[in-house]
Amino acid sequence: MGDLSSSLKTWITLVKKVSIPIEKRIIVALDVASVEEAKAWVKRLEARVRFFKVGLELFLAGWFDIVDWILDRGSEVMVDLKFFDVPETVASAVKQLRGHGVTFATVHGNDKILRAAVENKGETKILAVTVLTSLDQADIDSLGFRCDVPELVFSRAERALHIGCDGVVSSGLEAPRLRKGLGERLLIVVPGVRPVYNDTETGGGSWSDDQKRTITIHEAFRNGADHVVVGRPIRNASDPLELLRKMQEEIQEALPV
Repeated sequence: MGDLSSSLKTWITLVKKVSIPIEKRIIVALDVASVEEAKAWVKRLEARVRFFKVGLELFLAGWFDIVDWILDRGSEVMVDLKFFDVPETVASAVKQLRGHGVTFATVHGNDKILRAAVENKGETKILAVTVLTSLDQADIDSLGFRCDVPELVFSRAERALHIGCDGVVSSGLEAPRLRKGLGERLLIVVPGVRPVYNDTETGGGSWSDDQKRTITIHEAFRNGADHVVVGRPIRNASDPLELLRKMQEEIQEALPV
């Protein structure tokens, strides 16, 4: 009976993931300094995308007002605050999200921190941060970890799933192993995605920034991503809507039929 129940849950999860609308596969990172600029980007892009990320900078600028404003326009929101504190504080912070309709919230930390978030999440899905895509192997070594990046990502993801997290934030480079080892039971949200188009198509330069473990959008979804988070490439593009259209075409080509 237990195996049947587990299989049924996995099947239901898979059906839900396959049915994610194309306009919600890309989560646009509103990493801007003001509420006014964020609103302008939402209005400009909402014809193509219906999922936006509110990170630490924007959340401090607009608090829940900007989150509620985006939700009131019919889009979904990922609150990317990477909660990392003593478990009781994280539990209290996650409770503050209740009633706002936030889809995803990110949490960084050990098992007790993740468990505190899971136990108090309400309707929000908790995404465990595995290893930041701005870190490479040299950074991991300097932090004192005695393992390689893929091993660390898998270990964190496996523990997060066991604790009850709904998904993880992970580089698309590690996504294939997560899918193979953990199946369809968790969501994989991939940041550090960069287009492959030339500068005249995007107007965004060569993507030289703080992201180190990057991947193309086609590779991300082929490797098992459910969503990708993209910010600067879209904001820097000469035609953001056209770039989004091309990226969505790539997603549709990469997704399993």
